[in-house]
Amino acid sequence: MPPSSTRIGGEYGQIRANIDIARLNAYLAQHSLVVKAPVDVKQFKVCLGLSFSHSVFYEDSLDRYGLQCFYLYDLTVFANSQSNPTYFVSDACGTKFVLRKKPAGQLLSKTAHQVEREYAVLNALHQFNQKPTTSISQRIPVPEPILFCEDETVIGTPFYIMEFLDGRIFTDSRMLEVSLEDRHECWLSAVRTLASLHAVSPDAVGLSGFASSTDYFPRQIRSLSKVSSAQAVVKDIVTGEAIGNLPFFDELVNWYKQNLPNEKKTGLRIVHGDYKLDNLVFHPIKNYVIGILDWEMCTLGNPLADLGNMTLPWSVDMGHIPENIPFTMRGYKGEARDAPIGLQELEKEYCRLTNQPYPILEMVFVRSWTLFKLGIISQGIAARYARRQASSENAYMHTAGFHIIGNLAKIALEDEGILLMPKQKL
Repeated sequence: MPPSSTRIGGEYGQIRANIDIARLNAYLAQHSLVVKAPVDVKQFKVCLGLSFSHSVFYEDSLDRYGLQCFYLYDLTVFANSQSNPTYFVSDACGTKFVLRKKPAGQLLSKTAHQVEREYAVLNALHQFNQKPTTSISQRIPVPEPILFCEDETVIGTPFYIMEFLDGRIFTDSRMLEVSLEDRHECWLSAVRTLASLHAVSPDAVGLSGFASSTDYFPRQIRSLSKVSSAQAVVKDIVTGEAIGNLPFFDELVNWYKQNLPNEKKTGLRIVHGDYKLDNLVFHPIKNYVIGILDWEMCTLGNPLADLGNMTLPWSVDMGHIPENIPFTMRGYKGEARDAPIGLQELEKEYCRLTNQPYPILEMVFVRSWTLFKLGIISQGIAARYARRQASSENAYMHTAGFHIIGNLAKIALEDEGILLMPKQKL
């Protein structure tokens, strides 16, 4: 069945975060043979829903520099939940490009919004795709990176320009814009693309030194538990009350530490860090992925983290989310009837392509951990709201929301017959 020809996602309009286009044109005229000045610039439209998937730090950086420089906070997000301001660029020849830059102003984290990381990954994967020894089936669909500029005097922050991919971006995982058959095919393409990414050795693309080579989940547990503990003691400036811990925080952290996945089974792989449907571009009329976007959270680690993030809706039973909490989360667990594809089919296809047995026993850990991480991100937004530093008008929802999301992490274990034991007090 042919997909709908109506444009889906990737809308752009007038610039909201201003940049000096005259300086940009002068820079391009001197430094770019591909992007022909003068250029016309628009900005991708704001996504009106909340995004819970962006934390603005890297766990490696937390270990390296210490906790005090790093916080979680709410973001004004753009189309497909991008935290870095993203612009549509049309050059003098009518060729289309995308420009991504750091947000203006002082950033809370020295390692947040590192567009240079995005560019490095895109460049490495693009070079891999261009090798004569890389078959078509091995290529990773990424936009071609065009140039990177570190000079902050051009438009105020470092930025890079990449190829514009003209396709469909689905911001709702149900994909209601297309037929059931198209949804099924698109989701299968998404998981096949993920398997292809995880088949790439970091060494083979020059990314072996991109991030820490130690086990991924211990790094995550160590870093995020420290962040969450710091957030928990933040007091509301009106009530004077601390926002508190996630439900069963100590018990969950203790269980995670005692039940770590064996990462030797998967090896060290490129982890996108935010692999989900609305960070993918699908062909305009065919049901396959033509681009993976938003590499800001990319690191090296356990590939199952990406699989858990991609399949997060299948870990959420909407029956556990109160109706008066207007989250934009989707949940296909339980009696949900609007799932675009079955979780079992997605995971079986991933296992087939990555040559591992189904079911993946470690996914019990991964599913719970992914929800726990989401709860910490929500807690971070609640902490900024407590200080009245949150920019989103919906930030207040996280005051109760992080308790609900954190509880889902416990429920994910209970549904597998795992009961948490209270942490022994010394």
